[in-house]
Amino acid sequence: MNKRHLDIAYFLSFCIEQYKEARHLSGAEAAEVFGRYGVLEYLEENYEPLHSQSRQWLLEDIEDFISHRKGEVA
Repeated sequence: MNKRHLDIAYFLSFCIEQYKEARHLSGAEAAEVFGRYGVLEYLEENYEPLHSQSRQWLLEDIEDFISHRKGEVA
């Protein structure tokens, strides 16, 4: 795994952990939400602008993304 892929993997892991802690979910529950709404793909595709943001900003962005997707995903 090259450095960029490793950096992205760490970032995705960080986001999952922060989201599960903020929402009081298990890891499996957080992964299910991220999978259902395509959050991991979004975070990976937008790694460059997102990885340098604060924890709070990321959590708000993830919540906004999920809210928008809830209207699109049945």
